[in-house]
Amino acid sequence: MTPAASVNPPAQRMPAYFFAHGAGPCFFMDWPYGAPDTWDRLGQWLRSMGPQVQALAGRPAAIVVVSAHWETSPLRVNGLHRNGLLYDYGGFPPHTYALRYPAPGSAPLAGRVAGLLADCGFEVQRDEDRGLDHGVFIPLMLAYPEADIPVVQLSLHPSLDPAFHYAVGQALAPLRDEGVLLLGSGMSYHNRPDFGPGAQQLAQAFDAWLTDAVCARMGAARAEQLARWLQAPGARQAHPREEHLLPLIVMAGAAGQEPAHATFAEPIAGIPVSCYRFGG
Repeated sequence: MTPAASVNPPAQRMPAYFFAHGAGPCFFMDWPYGAPDTWDRLGQWLRSMGPQVQALAGRPAAIVVVSAHWETSPLRVNGLHRNGLLYDYGGFPPHTYALRYPAPGSAPLAGRVAGLLADCGFEVQRDEDRGLDHGVFIPLMLAYPEADIPVVQLSLHPSLDPAFHYAVGQALAPLRDEGVLLLGSGMSYHNRPDFGPGAQQLAQAFDAWLTDAVCARMGAARAEQLARWLQAPGARQAHPREEHLLPLIVMAGAAGQEPAHATFAEPIAGIPVSCYRFGG
C-alpha cells in the first residue's frame, strides 16, 4: 500500500528540504535573548516553504519528517491516528506550552516507511505512542498552518553515522514519487553556548564548506563529501554533536543525483544559517 493510493499522483516528484527549525518556540514569542527580530527572516522563509512546494510539485499527500530531536535504536517511525505534541523545550513563556498543531498521522504511511527501510536491510519498529517534537510541529505551524496534511516522523539512529543516515535517505526516496514531502529538521550550525558574533569566522568557513558539499556535488560525490564533514573547517565548533546535521544527510540520500539549492542563507545572531532544497 502506498500513501498516495487514494489521491491523484503528483504532477512532479516532490522536493526534499533540510531546514533550520530555530530555537524552541522562537517564532511564537517575544525573543528576549538578543534582537527582537532575531528569528524573523527564518520564520518568513518557513512560511514560504509550503507555497514553494505547491509551485514545484503541488500539494503533498503526506509529510515525513526526520528531526534532530528523536534518536532510537533500532529506528522507529510513529504511526498515530492523531499526533500529539512533545513540548521538548524548557524555560519559555507559558503560552508556548499550549501551542497546538492537530495534524493527523498516517498508519499506512508509517507502514510504507517501515517497509521501505526493512527492504533495504534496516531494523525498524513502529511507534504508537510518541507525538511530534518541536523540530517537527514548530516549523510546520509556519509552513503548513492548516495542519490538514498527514505527518509521520522517523527517528535518527544514535550511532550518528553519516553513511548509515545517507542510506536511510536512499531507502525513503521512492516516497517522493508518491506525493510525500520529505523534510529534514535540524540546524546548519548548532552550538548554543557559542552562538554569536565571536564564533562568526569559523561559522562562516563551515557554512561555505557545507553549501559547497551540498550544492556543488550530487550522488556519490556528495555522499562522500558529507561523510567527511569532520574535516571541514570549524566542524566541531559548528556541531559539537552531529544530530542537527544528520537530517541534512538523510535528505541528501533521498535526493541521489538531483541538484540542491541553498534557499535560505542569512545570519542569525551573527552566525550564518543555511537551508537547502533538493530537486525541484
